[in-house]
Amino acid sequence: MAQVELIMPKMGESIMEATILRWAKNVGDSVEADETILEIATDKVDTEVPSPTSGVIAQILFKENDVVPVGKVIAVIATEAGAAVPLASPSVAEAAPASNGVPSNGAQPVMEPATPQSVPQPALSTAGRAGDSGRFYSPLVRNIAQKERISTQELEQLPGSGQQGRVTKKDILTYIEQRGQTPAVQAPAPPAVAPAPQPAVSVSGGTEIIEMDRMRKLIADHMVMSKHTAPHVTSFVEVDVTELVNWRERVKKTFETRYGEKITFTPIFIEAVCRALRDFPMVNISVDGTKLIVKKDINIGMAAALPSGNLIVPVIKNADLLSLPGLTKAVNDLATRARNNQLKPDEISGGTFTLTNVGTFGNVMGTPIINQPQVAILATGAIRKKPAVVETPYGDLIAVRQMMFLSLSYDHRVVDGALGGSFLRRVGDYLEQFDGKRSL
Repeated sequence: MAQVELIMPKMGESIMEATILRWAKNVGDSVEADETILEIATDKVDTEVPSPTSGVIAQILFKENDVVPVGKVIAVIATEAGAAVPLASPSVAEAAPASNGVPSNGAQPVMEPATPQSVPQPALSTAGRAGDSGRFYSPLVRNIAQKERISTQELEQLPGSGQQGRVTKKDILTYIEQRGQTPAVQAPAPPAVAPAPQPAVSVSGGTEIIEMDRMRKLIADHMVMSKHTAPHVTSFVEVDVTELVNWRERVKKTFETRYGEKITFTPIFIEAVCRALRDFPMVNISVDGTKLIVKKDINIGMAAALPSGNLIVPVIKNADLLSLPGLTKAVNDLATRARNNQLKPDEISGGTFTLTNVGTFGNVMGTPIINQPQVAILATGAIRKKPAVVETPYGDLIAVRQMMFLSLSYDHRVVDGALGGSFLRRVGDYLEQFDGKRSL
């Protein structure tokens, strides 16, 4: 009987651990492929982890509320297949096996358990618990509470709609909305409770010291690592997207009626990026030491803002194979589920190129930091009406046009100015050459 290891999935480039919220299955239960086995939480998302195969739960290695590092084996599934080598969960890419017979994740080969329900001592079993009651709060809820300056005492009073009265994201956001502008009374935290976030300390009348939360520390580390790893260069082009803007304005109602989706500019930008990546495949790569890994698939990550204020980058796999309606559906679906914390682990990994729309915030351009291990990231600025020179058969004219800036940050170790600049110009050309008579 084969053994399949269920591994704690990676929920983003900067996420190194996750909290187990609930086991949907127990030892001895049957499970089907893609059936939910457990729910996990990070500072960014709460999500369900599906089973990679059909079988029977042979071992559960961690308890609810345990904090588990990414890549750690959390359960074992016994299957009827004849293979003897344990398999990894599809949520995390499996590394090559070590030559000594030990799985590459560091775990020992899984044997038939003598006592199926044997559970090791949980790691950090008190993580996420606060207040005298020892009530559990997921990392996402704690992150929102810290950003909104909600004290432990306030959390203790919140009614929870989750399992066993757990406070969910919906519960705390509803409370924040109802609380409105009325400042909450900050009662002093009991000194014996170490995990409770410490209030900011004012050292003078005009100065305040605020400790970074865990997610901000991880983001900071990831950004510093990216700048330390890759010498960044940023190029800019300004493009005339008047035809594109007019086309979208003309067809958006018909598009929504026909496909049931609202078309934004993002899928059109992604379409242009995919075409340019096919023209310049050496931008669709990653670096491993002195080796260049050229990606045959074009997987576009798009930065999406979360209600907590953090950013997450869901990935559209094989984006170059999708039509414009298909890209629109994928963009809208991922953006909606990102805001509702419903993304699956494999939907925020595997990106080969990233797009960030700084125009959403009214910015005309930006210098984004590369999302490692990719080698380039494109920022799209706000579209604004500006006077511009238009060439006509009768001479040059000055007209009001819809203009925008594109900026590309790229890794100068492997993408030089000629390649980066040419790729960026090609994206701009595809946007400028958009067919204003394009049919749906």
